[in-house]
Amino acid sequence: MWWHLYPLGFVGAFPADPAPTPGEHRLRRIVDWLDHAITLGASGIALGPIFASRTHGYDTTDHFHIDPRLGDDADFDLLVGEAHRRGLRVLLDGVFNHVGTDFPRYREALDGGPDSPASAWFRRGRKGFGNFEGHGDLIALDHRNPAVADYTVEVMSHWLARGADGWRLDAAYAVPERFWSEVLPRVRQAHPDAWFVGEVIHGDYAQWVSAGFDSVTQYELWKAVWSSLNDGNFHELDWALKRHNAFVEQFAPLTFVGNHDVTRIASRMTDPRHVGHALVLLFTLGGVPSVYAGDELGLRGVKEDRAGGDDAVRPEFSAPDEVDNDVFRLHQHLIGLRRRHPWLHRAVTSPVTLDNRHYVYETRNGDDALIVALNIDAEEPLKLALRDAGRARGRVISGSGAPPPEERDQVTVPPNGWVVIAPS
Repeated sequence: MWWHLYPLGFVGAFPADPAPTPGEHRLRRIVDWLDHAITLGASGIALGPIFASRTHGYDTTDHFHIDPRLGDDADFDLLVGEAHRRGLRVLLDGVFNHVGTDFPRYREALDGGPDSPASAWFRRGRKGFGNFEGHGDLIALDHRNPAVADYTVEVMSHWLARGADGWRLDAAYAVPERFWSEVLPRVRQAHPDAWFVGEVIHGDYAQWVSAGFDSVTQYELWKAVWSSLNDGNFHELDWALKRHNAFVEQFAPLTFVGNHDVTRIASRMTDPRHVGHALVLLFTLGGVPSVYAGDELGLRGVKEDRAGGDDAVRPEFSAPDEVDNDVFRLHQHLIGLRRRHPWLHRAVTSPVTLDNRHYVYETRNGDDALIVALNIDAEEPLKLALRDAGRARGRVISGSGAPPPEERDQVTVPPNGWVVIAPS
C-alpha cells in the first residue's frame, strides 16, 4: 500500500524562484509526513525522482547524487532510516531511458564527436542524438551499449545497498525488453527482496513482467474507473476488469486513481459523490494500490498539456496538520478493510449485475470473497438479492448509507451509493 509523492514539488523545490540552496535540506521535510502515511494506513512511500537534475527531476544529470535542491546523502539516509523505523518501505524513481542535457557523458559526446566512446551511450537519429518523445532536453540512451546496462545495474544496486527497497522504473515501455531482462536479474543477485515496477502505459503488461518486473502501472484500469463513472458506462469497466483478471493471475499490477502525471481524482470526477466509488474500486480489486499524496485530503488539480502543465498536480505541502475530513476518513476506512482482507492483493472479479449505472461484482481469491455493489443512478436505489450472487445471505461491512451489519438476504444500495458485503 504505497503513499506516492513527488518530492521536488512536495517540498517546494520545483518550480521555485529562486531555486532552493543546497543547505536547506528540504528532503527532511518528508520525514514530518511519515506519521501521516502511517495514519493513512500505508506500508510504504513511493518517491518521485530525487537525483540531481536541472528541472523536474526526469532530466537526471547524476544518478549517484541527491538533487542539491533537496539535500544530500545524509538527508536520504535520515529519510530511509525514519521510514524503516516506522515499518515503511521506500520506493525510488529511476529514469534510465533518457538523461538531461547536463549529464556528463552527453557533454563529452558533444565535445568528442560521433566517434567518441561517450557518443556510443546515446541513440542517434537523422538530425543528431535521439530524444524521448520529442523532448529535446531529454536525451535517449542507447540500450544496446553494454556500458549503459552496467551503469544502470550499478546505480540501482548502489541505492538498494543504501537502504531503498525497490524501484519504479520510469518510461519502462520505451526501453527494449531485452535490456530489462539483462539488468534486473543482475540487480536481484545482490538484492533478492527488492521490488521493481515498470511505468507501462500501453501494450502487453504481462510481457513486460516476463522481462523481470514484479509489477507494472495499471493505466488501463485507471482510465476505465473514472471514465465509466463519468460516462455512466459500467460496460467499459467490466471489459477492463476482464483484462485485469488475466494480469492478476500472473502478477499484482500497481493500481491507482491518481499520480503525479494525471489530473487529480477529485477534479476528474464529474460528480464529486462518485469519488467514493472510485476509491471502493481501488481498494477492493486485485493489485498493489497507490495513493497519490493529497488525494487522501481531497485536493484538486488539473493537468494541462503545456509547459508547466504538471504544476497544479505537484504542489508544495506545508507542515502536516491533524486531518479530519470525509475523504481522508474514507481512505482510512477502505485501506483498513483491505488490510483485514489481505487476500485482495491477488483477487479476481466476476460480474453479478451489470448495466450502465449499476455494477455488482464478486471479488474473490480462492475461498475468500466479497460482493461489491455500485450504484451511480441519481434517483433510484439498487435492490440486490444475494441469491443473484449465488449466496443465501450476507453482512454489509462497509457502505454509504449502509444498513446495520446484520445478516440479510437482500441489500438496498441508495442512489449514488455503494456497499461491500461479506457473504455468508
